[in-house]
Amino acid sequence: MSSKNQQLINPAGSEKIYEKMQFSQAVRVEDTLWVSGQTGFDENWKPAEGIENQTRLAFQGLEKIINAAGGTLADIVELVTYHTSMKDIKGFSKIKAQFIPEGYPAWTAVGVTELVMPGLLVEIRATAIIGSGKHKQKIGS
Repeated sequence: MSSKNQQLINPAGSEKIYEKMQFSQAVRVEDTLWVSGQTGFDENWKPAEGIENQTRLAFQGLEKIINAAGGTLADIVELVTYHTSMKDIKGFSKIKAQFIPEGYPAWTAVGVTELVMPGLLVEIRATAIIGSGKHKQKIGS
């Protein structure tokens, strides 16, 4: 992609979010992709039960969006996660490791008092550089 035009990424199934909540799931400019916060609600717009189920749904949404933009989870360079309870970080990390088992991106976890919908426990936003995951190098000890 050589143009600096913005490409709005809204995979099938996210049309209602775009129309009702007035935001895109992601925006791509050249190879950089900014992904909006993904949460753990099910197809009926209800929060899944527990941190692990919500985390799994949020990562599945993140993966779907990055794939729609032509990338993979390995292309993530930064994660920012919002947690209503930092006591849940172990459950979150367990599921995160299933989606990102190595080549970890930069990550900031933030404790918050609430998220956009009652019952949500976690929200994940990411920045990815499409195509960069296949060229990852670990530097340092």
